[in-house]
Amino acid sequence: MQGESELKKELNLLEVTLVGIGNILGAGIYVLMGKAAGLAGNMVWFSFLFAGATATLSAFSYMELASMFPRAGAEYGFVKRAFGERIGLFVGLLVICFVAITSSAVALGFGRYFSNLFGYGYLTGTLGLFIFLSLIMVHGIKESARLAIFISLIEVFGLLIVIYTGLPYLGTVNYLETPNMTGIFKASTLIFFAFLGFEDIVRLSQETKEAEKTTPKALLIAIFFTVFLYMCVAVTAVSVLDFRVLGFSEVPLADVAAVSLGSNAFVLISWIAFFSTMNTVLVVMLGGSRIVYGMADSGSLPKILSRIHPSYHTPWVAIFGVTCLSILFVLLKDIAIVANIANFMIFIVFFMVNLSLIKLRYTDPGRTRLFKVPLNIGRFPLLPFLGSLSTVFLFSQLSLEVITYGLVLAGIGILIVLLRTR
Repeated sequence: MQGESELKKELNLLEVTLVGIGNILGAGIYVLMGKAAGLAGNMVWFSFLFAGATATLSAFSYMELASMFPRAGAEYGFVKRAFGERIGLFVGLLVICFVAITSSAVALGFGRYFSNLFGYGYLTGTLGLFIFLSLIMVHGIKESARLAIFISLIEVFGLLIVIYTGLPYLGTVNYLETPNMTGIFKASTLIFFAFLGFEDIVRLSQETKEAEKTTPKALLIAIFFTVFLYMCVAVTAVSVLDFRVLGFSEVPLADVAAVSLGSNAFVLISWIAFFSTMNTVLVVMLGGSRIVYGMADSGSLPKILSRIHPSYHTPWVAIFGVTCLSILFVLLKDIAIVANIANFMIFIVFFMVNLSLIKLRYTDPGRTRLFKVPLNIGRFPLLPFLGSLSTVFLFSQLSLEVITYGLVLAGIGILIVLLRTR
C-alpha cells in the first residue's frame, strides 16, 4: 500500500523517455541556434555533435549510478555516497541553483512569446506561467508528465517542420566553412545548454516503475534521438539562411521557416516555441523539486521541504520553494549569459558525478549494478574519465564574465554548506 510520505511510482519507459526528450528539446534549440551558428558558421552541426557526445559520456555515469541508487536525490545522492555529506550538499545546491536560473531564463522567453502573441506585458506571462505550472505539479506527477509529453510532441513536430522546409536547400553551402576553429567549441559550450534535461530522467526515478532498468534505457533513447534531430536542424538552418544572418536572429528557427514558407510559418513556429519554453520550465522545475525533496528527506535541507501532499502524494513544499527561487532570478535577461551561467554549474556537477562513479567502482564494488558503463580497464571506467576531461575542456571555453557570476553563486553555496554542516 502507498504510504502518505512516499512518492508514487507511476511513470513507465515511454512516459519518462518522452518527458526527457521534451526537456532536452526545450528552449535551447529554439533560442540558441542562431547564436551558435554565428560562432561556428556552417560547422555548427559539429558543435551539436561534440556537445551531444560530451553529454552522452556523462549520461553513462548517470545510468550506472541511477541503477545503483534509484532515489529522488540524484546528483546529491551520488556525490554524497562517494565524497561525503559536505561535497554532496554543495553539488545538490549547484543543481538547485541551476534549475532556478534555467527555469527563470526560459520563463522570460515564454513571457516574451506570450507578450507578442497576446499583447500583455511579458512579466504577466512569466509570473502566470510559474503559478500555473506549480499548481499542475502539485496536482500530480502523472498529470505533469502527460502535459510534458503532449508538448514534447508539439516540439518534435516544430523541428520536423523546420527540417522539411529546408530540404530543397540541402547541399547549397559548404558545411565545413567556419569563421574559426575556436568558434566551433565556443558554440559547443553554449549549445551544451540545449542538451541539458536528460538528468531529469534520473531525478524522476523514485516515481518510475522498475527504475533500475527503466531509467538507463530512457536516458540512452532520449539522448541519441535528440542528438540526431539537432544535427538535422543545424544542417537545415545554415542551408536556408547564411550563418552570419542567423547569428543576429532572436527567433532563428522561425526565421528559417519564414524564408521558405512565408509569414504563416513564422507564426506557427513562434507558437511552437511558446509551448516549448513552457515545457522546459515544467520539466526543469519538476526535476528540481525532486532534488530539493530528496535532500530534505535525508536531512541536508530543512525537513519542511520534504512534506508530501496527503491527497496528491507530491512534494508540494519543495515545488513552491523552487518556484519562488526561480521567480527571484527573473531579473537576469540575456539568455546567452544565463545559459552559460547554468552551464558553469552543470559542468562542475557533471565532473563530480563522473568522479563519483570512478571512486565508487573502488570503494563500493560489491553493490548491484543493473547497468554498467562499458569499456573498462579492470575496475577503471574509461567513459566517465573522458566525460570528466570533456567537461573541463568546455568549462575552459566560458567567458570571464560568466565565470565571475558562477564563482559568486558557488561561494554562496559553500557558505550554506558550512552553516548546514557545522
